[in-house]
Amino acid sequence: MGSPLLVFGHNGQVARELARAGEVEGRAMILAGRETLDLTHADAIDAFIAATAPLAVINAAAYTAVDRAESDAAAAYALNRDAPAAMARVCADRGLPFVHFSTDYVFDGALDRPYVETDPTAPTGVYGASKLAGEQAVIQAGGAALILRTSWVYSAHGSNFIKTMLRLAADRDEIGVVADQLGRPTWARDCAQAALLAVDALARDPGLAGVYHLSGADDASWADLASAVFAQSALRGGPTARVRPITTDQYPTRAKRPANSRLDVAKIQRMLSWRPRPWRDSLAACMNEMEL
Repeated sequence: MGSPLLVFGHNGQVARELARAGEVEGRAMILAGRETLDLTHADAIDAFIAATAPLAVINAAAYTAVDRAESDAAAAYALNRDAPAAMARVCADRGLPFVHFSTDYVFDGALDRPYVETDPTAPTGVYGASKLAGEQAVIQAGGAALILRTSWVYSAHGSNFIKTMLRLAADRDEIGVVADQLGRPTWARDCAQAALLAVDALARDPGLAGVYHLSGADDASWADLASAVFAQSALRGGPTARVRPITTDQYPTRAKRPANSRLDVAKIQRMLSWRPRPWRDSLAACMNEMEL
């Protein structure tokens, strides 16, 4: 199969979808998570990349506990800034394509339209700030690096909003869900496919490096997404509940969430020929693979 593709991350939603895609497409792939090496040590990352001699690197590892990050900033920055910085430096030195995942949380959510890549960043919490610092470190490394900002990611495995809704519906008839935050739900499988497309594109043309937005098509609130989850679950004989729309103020969290997480995907469509799928279609396909 030739040199492997190295993926940092192992049990996360996108990493697991990358592993699946590797099997489907016959790509040699090595997945390295925290159980393989300590991603907070730059020398360990350097040594691991040297030992695996990959054809490219994808970073799907991250500190994603948004609320816990508010009191655990050191750990968030270690994984979200320092680790990708080390990866990007090694890849730049070795001439390897590098694809890194980031987040809508680099924005404050104050705009009344979908965000484009050149909009000013203004994270409102530690998680978003640490991810933005990671982006900046990757860019400063100067190699053929492509950053994929995504949002509202879900899959059939791991921890995510869909799994939470189904778990709550198992013993509740009604669930209050925030209706005044807007986003574009994104299937982790689509993230994986975009990352592999980005790797191949960078190998052909390093000039495609830069920041790209990646999401499903069409807008939704969390309440919209929850209603769609329960509709799909009902079709499959799974748990359901009534959705009671509430405001952000009625569901306080330690970290502030962006009111607008919509990402404009025109650039990735134009530059990489990637096409978003309507999130309702992707949700149905995802839930076909879940045990309800």
